[in-house]
Amino acid sequence: MSAFLIAGTLHASLMTDPVYIDDAKVLETLDIPSGFLRDPLFRRFKNDLTTRKRNYYLRMLRRGQSYIPTLRKMLAKEDVPQVFLYMAMAESHFDAHARSSAKAVGLWQFMPKTARLYGLKIDRYVDERKDPVRSTEAAIAYLKRLYGMFGKWYLAALAYNCGEGRVLQAIKKAGSDDLHTLLDEKKRYLPRESRNYLRKILSLALVANNAQLSFTKAELKLFNPSDSERLVRVRVNGGESMEHIARQIGMSTKALKELNPQFKYGFTPPQKSSFINIPLSKVRIFRTSYKPGRQKSMYLVHRVKKGETLSQIAYRYGIHYKVIASFNKIRRGIIYPKQELVIPIPKGSIHRYKVKPGDSIYKIARRFGVKVATIKTRNALKSDIIHVGDRLVIPN
Repeated sequence: MSAFLIAGTLHASLMTDPVYIDDAKVLETLDIPSGFLRDPLFRRFKNDLTTRKRNYYLRMLRRGQSYIPTLRKMLAKEDVPQVFLYMAMAESHFDAHARSSAKAVGLWQFMPKTARLYGLKIDRYVDERKDPVRSTEAAIAYLKRLYGMFGKWYLAALAYNCGEGRVLQAIKKAGSDDLHTLLDEKKRYLPRESRNYLRKILSLALVANNAQLSFTKAELKLFNPSDSERLVRVRVNGGESMEHIARQIGMSTKALKELNPQFKYGFTPPQKSSFINIPLSKVRIFRTSYKPGRQKSMYLVHRVKKGETLSQIAYRYGIHYKVIASFNKIRRGIIYPKQELVIPIPKGSIHRYKVKPGDSIYKIARRFGVKVATIKTRNALKSDIIHVGDRLVIPN
């Protein structure tokens, strides 16, 4: 048999292989021709994920279990290709707290300016770039706008990575928006990171598309997390602690915080009501059991001493004075002796210690594993002398 005939037979076999056909369909959703499957760099990335980077891939999936059902549902509802689920995986490794050197944050790695442009709030209390639901809404809106601009999903993905201006410039220079041309390794119409960006997203997606070929039966469960854990947004009062809400709906505080990484202090912003994310499986119990908490019983209460300022009190508890001011509706920073202030410190973040007979500041520091200097500065102590009955704040 001639070499030409052998090559032709292999090519025909490849084109009719069920896995190849399924992969080609995935590419079609991004307007990418099936020939891209033969791109050598893409094939290397894909192979690495099932060999030397196999455990790394599984770690990313485990981290994303809380978010994947929600992202899938939201993408489907807006008619955005499911492959973009793996854009979030490529951007942040499904770490809602991910932060780049360029100050991009969250699952979808939004820069502050772009985040605000798409309605995400960033202030003293919240950073919605970390909110899995709100940031996904913004990412979908951004991708749809880019698709409207370029008319092809793969161009929208490239523009998401390096900016629409850079992609327009590359198309003009190449004289084409053909993917093979734009990714040319010699001509370098796009930055190297952007040239590999699409390859990474597709390799992540196609490994999942053929997961049964590379992963065990137990591991395959990671690829299809239960829809009952899909996130639902519910409204709660301002100033509610995650601990209080979690206790009422039968969740651990840690688990609820993982679903709501947008809150900087473990509580919702004061004054106004807020939306939080809970699993679909907890919605019914939330509707029947949730009752607003009493703030004084949820946080610390500080009685103002003569001569104390709001800034001193805030420093003592390790938070910004504006947080205490807004929580207690204080105007112009004016406080009074014997006034009781609610200090929104989640339980466990500090200790309040009453000095006992025989105590010294050195013994207390050793007991709690903190520096003497830290205790002194947090409690505005000018010397090492303490007295029985003194109440000290000890950072945890």
